[in-house]
Amino acid sequence: MSTSRATSNRAIPIVMDAGALSDASVKAAAHDHADDPSQPLAGPAPVFVMVGDTPIDEAEIAREMQFHRADDPHEARQAAATTLVIRELVRRECERLRLVAEPEEGETEDEARVRVLVAQALDVPAVDDAALRQYFEANQARLHHPDGLRVRHILLAAAPSDIAARRRAQQTGEELIGALRAEPDRFIEFAMRHSACPSRDQGGELGWIERGDTVPEFDRQLFMLKPGMAGLTVETRYGHHVVEVLERVAGEPLSFEDARARIAAYMETQAQQNALHQYLHILAQRYGVEGIALGD
Repeated sequence: MSTSRATSNRAIPIVMDAGALSDASVKAAAHDHADDPSQPLAGPAPVFVMVGDTPIDEAEIAREMQFHRADDPHEARQAAATTLVIRELVRRECERLRLVAEPEEGETEDEARVRVLVAQALDVPAVDDAALRQYFEANQARLHHPDGLRVRHILLAAAPSDIAARRRAQQTGEELIGALRAEPDRFIEFAMRHSACPSRDQGGELGWIERGDTVPEFDRQLFMLKPGMAGLTVETRYGHHVVEVLERVAGEPLSFEDARARIAAYMETQAQQNALHQYLHILAQRYGVEGIALGD
């Protein structure tokens, strides 16, 4: 299969399973952070993880853990340590290859290094038409135009931090739902009277909505609903919503030509991820990593 240099200027996210910390690291870290591993350490931070001669101390890992939330603190620690190891491996390799990574707008220095390294150092297999068609044939059920919902709602506004106001909004919403079950024709009246959304002037009508058209938490819950009045309020950052789905239309299947760009983007990202994953293992052997094993 032919190969091509990655030329996209989008940062390629690194997705790699967090390898387990060494037994000694886990035991020592657990001893030092028995109650809360994210708390600052007393005295000099111990070091259990090394990349070559560069230490990655427990203070660094603790700071990074805030970006790797998990129910198990040890999972968060492993993910944070893996991220810091990868960051150092990429930095060292860019330095060795004398690659200059100038961050683009909205890009961090680390993201810039990954982008430059992918573009300059990796040969990523090109996705040919046969592979695109094979993926299309195997995934036709998942490839369709977005579903559409025609929706109206009543927004009972409450600030995210105002717990009392949010409870009142929920209670009012439940009362409105009960009243609308008895008298569904009053939705427009209730919307004009109670809704804090500008759509109240249209009786709460939001029109046709596709996935991604609204804030994520509203979008996620909305597309789980069947036509009709929602039995519970839908909570978002704005407050509680009384929602009625007026119509639902399933998206039409995509033709191969319509799906081609979407499939190509997905497969190219996967190919870049796989190539980078393999490359990181090579870098780990080249520079030496102690205290944590990168996922296979």
